[in-house]
Amino acid sequence: MTMQTSPDQLVGILRDTIVTLVRQDGPDLSARQLGVLLTVYLTPGPHTVRGLAQELNVSKPAITRALDRLGELDLARRKLDMMDRRSVLVQRTLKGTSFLSELRRTMSESDGTVMPMPPEMAEAGEYAPAS
Repeated sequence: MTMQTSPDQLVGILRDTIVTLVRQDGPDLSARQLGVLLTVYLTPGPHTVRGLAQELNVSKPAITRALDRLGELDLARRKLDMMDRRSVLVQRTLKGTSFLSELRRTMSESDGTVMPMPPEMAEAGEYAPAS
């Protein structure tokens, strides 16, 4: 039997998660930065600045600013697309994968459940090593 989570419970989980993130020594991400990060890590790629702007319905400069911060924190990186040199690809990093894993754990604790990492994220090839 599947138990549904109410909207109030979901908002409570979000609040608890954000409060936990704020209290930690880790990176302090804006909503836009977190939205970009989650889109890169939870949706199929390849991801480009143009594609992220379109998917999130924000400007390319807004995506660029978010990626600047994510890059400073090594949560994502940009790389020139060798197939189309006008395009910039957004890649996952090991630190970003670890951040997402910690975010899942925090949300699971808030919800009182345990959410395992999907196998595709646990695989070694899930992040792009620096080149």
